[in-house]
Amino acid sequence: MDGRGLLSGNDFLWAEQRRLSEANATLAHANARLSRERDGLHARLAAAEGEARRLDAENRLLRRRVKDLAGELKAAAAVAAAPAAKSAIATKPNVPAAKRRKTPGRPAGHAAALRPPPAVVDTHQPVPLPVDAAGNASCPRCKTQLSDVTGHDRLVEDLVPRRVVVTCYHTASGYCPSCRRRVESRHADQPPAHDLPHAQLGVEALSTAALLRVAYRLPFRSVASLLSGVPGLSLSPAALVKQLQRMARWLRPEYERIRAALRVAAVVHADETHWRVGGRNGHLWTLTDGDGDGDGDGGKGHHTLYHVDRSRGGKVIRRLLGAGHGAGGGTTQVSDLYSAYDTLGGPKQKCLAHLQRELKDTVAARPATLAAHAFFKRGRRLVRDMLRLRQRKGELEEATYARRVRRVEHRLAKLADGHREDADPDAARLAKRLSKHRQHLTRFLRDPAVPATNNAAERALRPAVVMRKVTGGNRAPSGAEAWAVLASVMRTAKQQGKDVAEELRAQLKRAWAAETGMG
Repeated sequence: MDGRGLLSGNDFLWAEQRRLSEANATLAHANARLSRERDGLHARLAAAEGEARRLDAENRLLRRRVKDLAGELKAAAAVAAAPAAKSAIATKPNVPAAKRRKTPGRPAGHAAALRPPPAVVDTHQPVPLPVDAAGNASCPRCKTQLSDVTGHDRLVEDLVPRRVVVTCYHTASGYCPSCRRRVESRHADQPPAHDLPHAQLGVEALSTAALLRVAYRLPFRSVASLLSGVPGLSLSPAALVKQLQRMARWLRPEYERIRAALRVAAVVHADETHWRVGGRNGHLWTLTDGDGDGDGDGGKGHHTLYHVDRSRGGKVIRRLLGAGHGAGGGTTQVSDLYSAYDTLGGPKQKCLAHLQRELKDTVAARPATLAAHAFFKRGRRLVRDMLRLRQRKGELEEATYARRVRRVEHRLAKLADGHREDADPDAARLAKRLSKHRQHLTRFLRDPAVPATNNAAERALRPAVVMRKVTGGNRAPSGAEAWAVLASVMRTAKQQGKDVAEELRAQLKRAWAAETGMG
């Protein structure tokens, strides 16, 4: 190959090398541009993800706010639709003039009802008129001699301040070889003996303290202050707590007798409410065998039992009344619609007042939707017809009454079955409840001894609720148990028409006699 061929080949190689260098530079430039674009896209993606997270958090916050506003709107609508609904801080509306009660007092011209005069006069106190120099009765204002002087008897009843009476019982003791223990004599009014440096409390002091605490619902400090200020008995609140717990231990057998009587009663009312013990939430259960009001009427209830428990489950009512309560069909249990009471066998009557109130409150919460709903209109009408039918039982012939009872039961079954799959959730929920308790809503129509409502248990709980508002509950389980025992004994004594203080004293004396074996 000559020299010219070599030069042309070299030129070609140099040209190709320059072309490749230029192409490489172009690719490097493009690669750098693409890298910058990739980095920009990564930055935009990170910013978009951050924005998405922010929007998601904001969305959750707005959803919660919408839910809260919807709840506030629903509550405001319920208050607007039912202005008479109870509120913790709202003022009750004025009673319309048409519904106000008549003026208190007896009608004009009616004979006055006066307190009967005292049967015994304890003290006679002469109160003479002033006399002049001649010994004649004279006017205390102008000193003129009086004529037609007449005597009068003015009766005044007053309280004599009580004082503390200290009694020293001089007892004797001896060793019994048969019993292998030392026995000591004891007076009927004397509590079981204790070797203490201070005096024990007698039956009057114990019964008075229990009445002030349980029946009149005073705090322990107020009871101690009252006992110290009126009769002059020095006693600390802690000592009162201990003494009432001792009383409850002495009266425990009477408490068990009350429970045994309720287990065999023909009708037992049951209810429960909140009760705090030691700052922890619990429940107060009550059982009563009727609507006792302390008149001693044989048609009223005679026993009431209170029990404080942490649980609100069915195991509590089974423990109080026995798992087989009512299984023989002789005892009817009256309660609200709470499912814990369904764990006991036997016949039941569910409270129509609770059902009526729930129908009314459900409509009041959603008046625009439920005011004209067929289920609620027919349900409220049915409850009214059932109560009215019971009131007319004495007016109707037996066959007519039985036919109307069957008609009411048919209406109840039709109402429950016709709305179990209702499109409205509240209507479907209550229809299922009616279906579940269908046979327990009409028993009062067939058994005259069974009431339609659970008002007896509600009334038994009312004094306890007042006690809870005053004291806030109990500080310890031992105090709660003592209160339940004492309240049960006092409420039962009042239902039976007995003097509560006298019954307490008699119960204590019997318990002391049984404990010491000196009865």
